[in-house]
Amino acid sequence: MTSGETVPTNERRAAETWESLFRTQVTIIRRLRADDIWHELSMGEYDVLYTLSTGPEGGMRLRDLNENILLAQSSLSRMVDRLSERGLVRRASATDDARGTIVSLTDAGRRLQRATGRAHVRTIARYVGEALDPDELDTLGRLLDKLRAAQARIPSTGEPS
Repeated sequence: MTSGETVPTNERRAAETWESLFRTQVTIIRRLRADDIWHELSMGEYDVLYTLSTGPEGGMRLRDLNENILLAQSSLSRMVDRLSERGLVRRASATDDARGTIVSLTDAGRRLQRATGRAHVRTIARYVGEALDPDELDTLGRLLDKLRAAQARIPSTGEPS
């Protein structure tokens, strides 16, 4: 650093860190999409099946599923319809609210998620696990979990601070 430069502010550091995180994610997602494992499912469909596999045994409300994936509600509804037509998920009315929809995996959906997931984990291990040692993976995981959890208490830009 030369004498005329100043140390970046926390705001600038945060922006630079976000850019690094975002660009790293884009790079790895592009590699994952190009993998030869997406024969029966798209990555988005796999994301829905995976999220359902980690949720409650009885399924998830459509709105809760939507909070855990990167799709607009209308796109998710159409995708769930397609997955249902293929016999991979089932839709049911919520017992406590007829307007709510519960989505759950079928046995076929669970089998396909697991089979695709095994191949997906191997490629993630290659692209991420070969770049970082175990301590770095642990540290990165803790930091990302902390960042995600903190969002619930940080007001949005449009909210008063």
